[in-house]
Amino acid sequence: MDKVKVGIVGCGNIAEAHLKALSTNPSAELVAFCDVDLSRAETKAKTYGVSGAKIFNSAKEMINTTELDAVYFLLPPFAHGDEVFAIRKGIPFFVEKPIELKLENARKILREIKKKKTINAVGYMNRYRESVKLAKKEFENDVPILSFGGWIGGTPKGESWWIVKNKSGGQFHEQVTHTVDLVRFLCGEVKEVQAYKVKGMNKGVPASYDVEDASVVNMKLEKGGVANLFASCSSNGGGGGVFLNVYAYETTALFSGWEHSLRLLKNGKEISNIKGEPNIFEIEDATFIEAVKNNDSSKIMSTYEDAIKTLAVTLAANNSMKSGKVTKVPKV
Repeated sequence: MDKVKVGIVGCGNIAEAHLKALSTNPSAELVAFCDVDLSRAETKAKTYGVSGAKIFNSAKEMINTTELDAVYFLLPPFAHGDEVFAIRKGIPFFVEKPIELKLENARKILREIKKKKTINAVGYMNRYRESVKLAKKEFENDVPILSFGGWIGGTPKGESWWIVKNKSGGQFHEQVTHTVDLVRFLCGEVKEVQAYKVKGMNKGVPASYDVEDASVVNMKLEKGGVANLFASCSSNGGGGGVFLNVYAYETTALFSGWEHSLRLLKNGKEISNIKGEPNIFEIEDATFIEAVKNNDSSKIMSTYEDAIKTLAVTLAANNSMKSGKVTKVPKV
C-alpha cells in the first residue's frame, strides 16, 4: 500500500488536531469527510483533503460508497456506534476516547472486532510519550503504591455537548479518562472505586449545564496499590491543570501539564527530567497509519479491547457518584 486512504467521521474540535497531523503524513491521503453538519465536513475537506475529497453527513454512506483503507471516528461519547460499519467491511479504524457512554454498546463493538480481526486504535495518546514509556519500565519491578492526580479547570463558557451529562458522561468520564488510562497502564487494573460528586456550587453556567462541578474517585488496584483521581470544572482562580503523581517504594514519577512532562526520582540516584512531546497526535497517528499500511498492529499502544477496560472504570465511577457506595469495576 503506497498511500492509506483515510475517511474522517466527525469534524469538530478534536478532528483539527488529527487532521493537522495526518495532512503532513506522507503515507496518508484524506479522501472523505463526514459530519452531521455538512458545512463543517466541507470546510475540513477544503482545508485538509486531497483534490476531489468527498463529503457526507452519514458515516454509513461514506464507508459503503468510498474506497477507504482506514476510518477515523472523532466523535463525542454519545455519538458512537457507526464503527460497526467499518468493522463489517474489514476497514481498520481509529476512535477517540472515551469510546462510549454505555459498556454494553462497547462490548457489542468489541465482539464485532474479534469476529473480523480488524486493526484498530484508540486515542489514549499519552501512552506514546517517552516520559510514560520510561515510567512504565521503572514500575515493572517497583510496583506503584500510591497515585493521585486529575484535571482541574474553570467554569465552562457557552453551550456544548460537553456540559450535558447524558452526552459527555461528565468531566471524569470525558477528560480524566486519560489519567485513568495512565493509572491502568502504569499501576495495573482497577478492582473497585468509591466516588463523590459536588453539584450546585458552580456559577454563571450555561442553561444546559448538568455535569458535576467536581468529583473525587478512590481506586483499589489489583496489584495492591491505591489511587485517588479528581476533576473540577469550577476552579477559576488558577493553580489547576493536568497532573499525575505515582509513588512506588524506590521510584516517584511526577507528570505535569497536558504534555505530561516527567520528573523521575529514584532512591539514591540523580533526578531525570523529560519534556513532553508537543506533537503527540502526529506520533500517535503515524503509528496507526503505519499499522494499516503494513498490516501490523504490534506498535499500537491502545486498542479497543484495552480501552474498554478504561471505560469500565469511568462508568463505575459515575455509578458510584450516584450511589455513594463502593462499586466494583465490571469485567470486560
